[in-house]
Amino acid sequence: MPLINKPETRTPAPHSAVTRLRVVLTVFFALDGFLFAGWVVRIPAVKHQTNASASTLGLALLGVSAGAVLTMMFTGRLCRRYGNHPVTVFCAVLLSLSVVLPALAHTAPALGAALFVLGMGYGGINVAFNSAAVELVAALGRPIMPSFHAAFSLGGMAGAGLGGLVAGHLSPARHLLGLTLIGLLVSAVAGRALLHSAPPAPVHDLPREERAPRRLDTRTRGLVIVFGLIALCTAYGEGALADWGALHLEQDLDASPGLAAAGYSCFALAMTVGRLTGTTLLERLGRTRTVVAGGTTAALGMLAGSLAPTVWMALLGFAVTGLGLANIFPVAIERAGTAAGPTGVAVASTLGYGGMLLGPPAIGFMADWFSLPVALTSVAGLAAVAALVGLAVHRADARPDARPDARPDARPDARPDAN
Repeated sequence: MPLINKPETRTPAPHSAVTRLRVVLTVFFALDGFLFAGWVVRIPAVKHQTNASASTLGLALLGVSAGAVLTMMFTGRLCRRYGNHPVTVFCAVLLSLSVVLPALAHTAPALGAALFVLGMGYGGINVAFNSAAVELVAALGRPIMPSFHAAFSLGGMAGAGLGGLVAGHLSPARHLLGLTLIGLLVSAVAGRALLHSAPPAPVHDLPREERAPRRLDTRTRGLVIVFGLIALCTAYGEGALADWGALHLEQDLDASPGLAAAGYSCFALAMTVGRLTGTTLLERLGRTRTVVAGGTTAALGMLAGSLAPTVWMALLGFAVTGLGLANIFPVAIERAGTAAGPTGVAVASTLGYGGMLLGPPAIGFMADWFSLPVALTSVAGLAAVAALVGLAVHRADARPDARPDARPDARPDARPDAN
């Protein structure tokens, strides 16, 4: 499965139905970012409420990771059995109900248990709506995956902004309860529309050779893992900058706390802009060139961001890194889903999420061994790896013995892939 477009033989869905489905899925992506960011900005208040030390809080926060990874492992099977749309709605309700649970905890173990449930909702909905989005991308024949992830980023910015506004006026419990009510309301309205929207190109309507196999063969499994590794390389950078970017600016470049906090904002805003323009970029460059150019751009930007002698150069480097990484993760998830359906999305999402979890502690260890600026160059290294892997997959698939028209059962109208 190459990173570039393949010709589709799916029956086109009615334009109005596809447009409505795209809007509804966009709402769920935005809701996910909105709810999760709303919880994240209240972490300091919940830490104080539970009297947790930094290390104890770190252990409790692993509950989110454990719940998400565990749920991602079997959500693909649920999507195959019940459909992507019902699973998306169910997980949205679970996420909405669970976002208030951390604010009700008064001990670190209770917080860990609450975050485990929150992680289940977060992990499940990510697999489900990404799987639904992969179907829609195939039905439209346009690379619109980045637009969904842009909605997630915008939702996160809105959730964080709202959290910052109400933090001084509402307790965590009241704030997060409000998010629960908003989440349930949106899930009810958008969920009804999603449940009444049939998948645009059901798997059973496809020719046999284009169906995503229930049992992955060795080559398909290998491709899914490769796309998951590309997602891991890019998510590593996002997690590292979220946790260490501000500290680097303040500790190594003597930035004020306010200016240091702007570091991740520059990165996140640039990533959002990159995703909003991602469809146009993919249509002009193709998936392979977008991944290679994005990885290269991110590598150069992060080298500047981590080794720059001034704050402003570092901020510019963070922004360039965000632009470079913006569309690599969506492309990797889409390609994994095209190769293996919801199972592919689940595997790639799990690996990608693992990269986001791996980044912060890995940076911490390397900072102790060397220095924080040197440690942050690992983000540049993995971005370059993502570009090289994407290029290698494309070249491997371009070999004559790997092309669809080289197989005896190839369709007579199959055309060579175009970048």
